[in-house]
Amino acid sequence: MKHVLEAAGRLGLSPDDLVPQGHDAAKVELSALDRPRPRAGESRLVLVSAITPTSAGEGKTTLSIGLADAFARLGRSVCLALREPSLGPCLGLKGGGTGGGASQLVPSDRINLHFTGDFHAVTSAHNLLAAVLDSHLHFGNELGIDPRRVLWRRVLDMDDRVLRQVVVGLGEGNGLARETGFDITAASEVMAMLCLASGEEDLRARLERTLVAFSVSGAPITAGALGVTGAMLALLRDALRPNLVRTLEGTPAFVHGGPFANIAHGCSSVLGTRMALHHADWAITEAGFGFDLGAEKFFDIKCATAGLDTACVVLVATVRALKLHGGAPAGALAKPDAAAVARGLANLEKHVESIRAFGEPPLVALNRFASDGEEELQVVARRCDELGVPFAVCDSFVRGGEGALDLARAVEAHAERQSRPFRPLYAPTDRLAEKIHAVARAMYGARGAVFSRRAERELAEIERLGYGRLAICVAKTPASLSDDPALQGRPEGFDLHVRALEIDAGAGFVVVLTGDVLRMPGLPRHPRAERIDLRDGRIVGLS
Repeated sequence: MKHVLEAAGRLGLSPDDLVPQGHDAAKVELSALDRPRPRAGESRLVLVSAITPTSAGEGKTTLSIGLADAFARLGRSVCLALREPSLGPCLGLKGGGTGGGASQLVPSDRINLHFTGDFHAVTSAHNLLAAVLDSHLHFGNELGIDPRRVLWRRVLDMDDRVLRQVVVGLGEGNGLARETGFDITAASEVMAMLCLASGEEDLRARLERTLVAFSVSGAPITAGALGVTGAMLALLRDALRPNLVRTLEGTPAFVHGGPFANIAHGCSSVLGTRMALHHADWAITEAGFGFDLGAEKFFDIKCATAGLDTACVVLVATVRALKLHGGAPAGALAKPDAAAVARGLANLEKHVESIRAFGEPPLVALNRFASDGEEELQVVARRCDELGVPFAVCDSFVRGGEGALDLARAVEAHAERQSRPFRPLYAPTDRLAEKIHAVARAMYGARGAVFSRRAERELAEIERLGYGRLAICVAKTPASLSDDPALQGRPEGFDLHVRALEIDAGAGFVVVLTGDVLRMPGLPRHPRAERIDLRDGRIVGLS
């Protein structure tokens, strides 16, 4: 516990605030938020997001960790608030989610694999509700649930395409046969509720109002009617407490909650963020994938729900991603191509506009790779200067906090000079279709949204049932600003294609399913799992 105690000490937390989770991690009691803030003055929240990424990602987590370590090197009180990795991408396409090189969270192997069991708790609570619902159907169906309109699917923290659509209840005495399926745990509404809850009783209320099915008469059936939300809350008791770890350089980090940004709201927990803000002067967090996905939801869902605001928004760019958006072949992204970088800047410019749409002034951080040429870096620097956007190069993968000192100084100066309250893209009173059009136009550059016949019916029903005041959570490909992953750069003259909508009443939003996005990923031909091994008691191959 030595290292986590040192991290806790930096935040003014005592051993009594900690619930040890092995030798190098701890959960923090929520009562730590009830005491007066241990530091004078106001804390500041820094959001790290990115341009539209390549399939490998552009290093937001690595840069966030390096930025926090740089603040610590400057003598500032700082804490990270980051998401927990999911086993799906860890064992599938992307590998671990704890940063890289000299800017990593530790213990990285534990955080990437199982960690403190939060994902297991979410999976168990979610599937308890599914099991009880099917048992209710088997034993007489007193609530009059329409088996054809059961909304609550099951979840699993693994990429497994064969589970997307399944038939349950086959065989005599095994319940009512019906079609259903699995989503990945990161897309579970229970995960969203855990991450947005302000505390135990708020989570209880969210679980109670979760919509799980409709009756044969068309009336909503909530989880509260099935009588097991207390048991769900019991399963989530420990998961509700934020997890405290540290970086390689010793900077404290709350790592808590893990919704994906392309199929959920893409932000770490409200409680983890509040812990960081309560106990440090600077809290650094990130929002998944590009700004159009995670960061839009960070503002319109997380900040709007929790009353949070940012002092600075950092937009991460890489020469590699700019080349891809500039038309360079995917196999040639390591080759010098300043012209492709210049063409790809259109994608960066759209994200700069999107940040400004919230009334927030952006700062561009170029995450440097070894293959980046000086001419390519200068192309980006000159364009940022023309746009009136502060710019800094970050080399934290190689140099840790030292490689992010220029970025930290720029963020601090930017926050001092430019901080202002954010402006939501829509009001709760706007009609649901208007909210979707607003996000499509402001974030993606679309002409608007077009709705399938199914989506039109669901829009009307959602408004009729009184759920129209909910926020929206767009499920969309992260590979493009549009809903077509093949459209790179800055697409224009397109529509956002909405195929269906789902009510997540407990989370407080309506999921807007677009294009061909799926809520249960599949493994690639050669998953990362093929590289992972246990050697002499050490896990290797995660990064």
